[in-house]
Amino acid sequence: MDLRTERIESLKVGAIGGFAFCIADIVARLANAQIPIDLDSLPRFAGIEGLIGGAIAIASGFLFGVTYRYIVRSDDNSHLRDGAVLAFGLVRGLAPIAAQSALALDWGSSIIFGVESLLCYLIARLALDLAFRNQWVQPMK
Repeated sequence: MDLRTERIESLKVGAIGGFAFCIADIVARLANAQIPIDLDSLPRFAGIEGLIGGAIAIASGFLFGVTYRYIVRSDDNSHLRDGAVLAFGLVRGLAPIAAQSALALDWGSSIIFGVESLLCYLIARLALDLAFRNQWVQPMK
């Protein structure tokens, strides 16, 4: 593949990753709204914050998709695939902990957000693996 074709494939993979991640994030936000305990620090749908959260979810999934394409290439090593999900999920899940002071840290919400992050990236990975397997997009050579 030439450079232009590779870039187009990366855009397609990013779009699939962004879409899958965004759908998973929406499901997580809807689930959070149904939980009868106080989870104020978890993201929910609320005006401009909901739109910004959705845009961040799309961007996160897009960047994951493009990076995942470069990580897995034509390799069937499951450790690479799992490691990519774990790395992205941990970075997203641990960032709010680093941003909060130790005194104000809400461990329950932080753990839930971390698990949600891992699940969102896992769903994006599964969508990308499906796309690669069905040859809708090509892995990096």
